[in-house]
Amino acid sequence: MIPNHESIVSSIRRTRNDTKFITNERGVSEVLGVIMMLAMVISIMGGVWVFLNPYISDFEDNTNWNAANGIADRMEDRIDVAADSPEGTGIRHSIAMRTSLLQGVSNLEVWSISADLTSSDIIKITDYTSTSFTIQSVNETATSVTIYNENGVSQFGIDTNTGVVDHNIQLTDWYIITVLNDNDEAIHKTVKYTISGLRIITSLGNGEHEIYLVNNARIEHFADSAWEISQFPRVEFDDLATGGVRLSIILTNIKVNGSLGSSNQLGMDIISAGSLTPFAGQCFNIRFALTNSVAQVITPQYDEQWLAEYTLNRASGTLDSFIGLAPFERASGADGVTVNSLGHPIYFDVTVNEVVVER
Repeated sequence: MIPNHESIVSSIRRTRNDTKFITNERGVSEVLGVIMMLAMVISIMGGVWVFLNPYISDFEDNTNWNAANGIADRMEDRIDVAADSPEGTGIRHSIAMRTSLLQGVSNLEVWSISADLTSSDIIKITDYTSTSFTIQSVNETATSVTIYNENGVSQFGIDTNTGVVDHNIQLTDWYIITVLNDNDEAIHKTVKYTISGLRIITSLGNGEHEIYLVNNARIEHFADSAWEISQFPRVEFDDLATGGVRLSIILTNIKVNGSLGSSNQLGMDIISAGSLTPFAGQCFNIRFALTNSVAQVITPQYDEQWLAEYTLNRASGTLDSFIGLAPFERASGADGVTVNSLGHPIYFDVTVNEVVVER
């Protein structure tokens, strides 16, 4: 019997179709396997990234923070070198500022320092206005004053009835008032000086990190934490081997000409602009006070640091034998700081250094 040709052809077609279907199924399975494998790889990589990202961010923040502190260390060293150099001399310095910004900040601190230069009188200057002030002299030995500022030296008389001095001088960033007796001898000095400094800003994951370099101090702040003082202004109190005590204050004012900014290699000149020495010798009735405008919590922390020994002796009831820095009036130091010497001579040294930073 001869097979039916149509049935044979139909069978061959079915066989071919079944083979194509099986082949298509295998192809679809391979594509799905690759897609699933890619999905698993992407999911694992995403999970690893989500898990490690906080650590990576913290590592970058720590690196940038260390770099900012390194910049602060180097700037402090160079400023100290320039401050001790003769006027008009200094150094050229380059510093990497890839992740930080360096800028000058004006009027960060205002210092007021006063002392009598003789034990024969107690002088106090009060009632400051734009054109006058008042001299209070316990023994009435004050007869005139000189005012020294950036414009030079001027001399004025003191009203014998009221103690008022009319000067018509604009007293701005700094001045030195010297009170004279009838022999033109200096019997008192009052110094006011406004201090500027530098700020280093670094962007971190939780906000900006700031470092202030102001008057030999370093003040640091993170966006989510309190202000910290890692270095304080240079106020030193010493007992002298030859007898007496010495109080030394060094002020450093940093003036920035132009802008500094950031750069892969920021080049700048750090130059001495000279220095002043308003006090250098034995003094009486010393008083100094300051106001820091970086943050409200800074000035009380300065006072607390300088009055730590006084506070300890006050708590232990030993103030009768205490020699050192003491509050002028209120115990907090809000009215200023003076020296308790128990009759020992006090040698008072004050130096004001001017440093200019420019590109």
